[in-house]
Amino acid sequence: MKMKKSVIYIHGKGGSAEEAEHYKSLFTDCNVFGFDYKAETPWEAKNEFTKYFDEISENCDTIYIIANSIGAFFTMNAVPDEKIRKAFFISPVVNMEKLIADMMMWANVTEPELREKKEIETSFGETLSWEYLCYVRDNPIEWKIPTHILYGENDNLTSFETISAFAEKIGATLDVMAGGEHWFHTEEQMDYLDQWIKNTVKKERTIIMENKICQSCGMPLESADQLGTNKDGSINEDYCKYCYDKGEFIDDVSMEEYIEMCSQYGAQAGMTNEEMKELCTKLFPTLKRWKK
Repeated sequence: MKMKKSVIYIHGKGGSAEEAEHYKSLFTDCNVFGFDYKAETPWEAKNEFTKYFDEISENCDTIYIIANSIGAFFTMNAVPDEKIRKAFFISPVVNMEKLIADMMMWANVTEPELREKKEIETSFGETLSWEYLCYVRDNPIEWKIPTHILYGENDNLTSFETISAFAEKIGATLDVMAGGEHWFHTEEQMDYLDQWIKNTVKKERTIIMENKICQSCGMPLESADQLGTNKDGSINEDYCKYCYDKGEFIDDVSMEEYIEMCSQYGAQAGMTNEEMKELCTKLFPTLKRWKK
């Protein structure tokens, strides 16, 4: 039996899948899991994450993710767009090439030197890798999932210029905690994180639409979870997910054909199929998709 909605928590470096427990109280209508991945490089993550999300998606209708730091980078590098409905990123690494370049500068390592030595240990505990640098250059991030980002003002790995440019590029919301760090861990920081999630979810669930029914089939739209998506992965506020996905109508049919299709579901609306057909015949010509 398929689960309706699941939240997958993806930890950062040094974190653990057990951190997912914290988010269960914030997503009470979802199954919340922590992904205990072992990958340390993006090419390892490509294999491990793809397999994991393939398995999860077979048993779940809707997948949300909460990803921390490098966990967000691994996810964007590895997971196909169609596997995820929405993403919450906390201090995400969004430009790995720039981060590696910054670490090379901190360690006073030149690119020719790294190319020659292949790997160089640093005094701050990171190993610089020529293979890693080449990989991120050859595999740029393409991310089209509706995304919300939480960023700490004092993040020491990603600059505000980098995170804001990324957010603008993908159309993500960006919330900045004054005085926040890359690692959200203090009581104050975790309270801020919790409130950020609550506010974001509440805002999406109370979307105010001019007409709160799908403009294709007439289904009542009560939350963002029911909405379809545009070609870029953003939410489309006119159509439900059963009619519209990734910028296209799922069923390429005429209005008359669609009325016949929908009239077969009268029982689900508490009426006979004949009554449903009569209702659809009156309603559909007034809807955006069918209006002439």
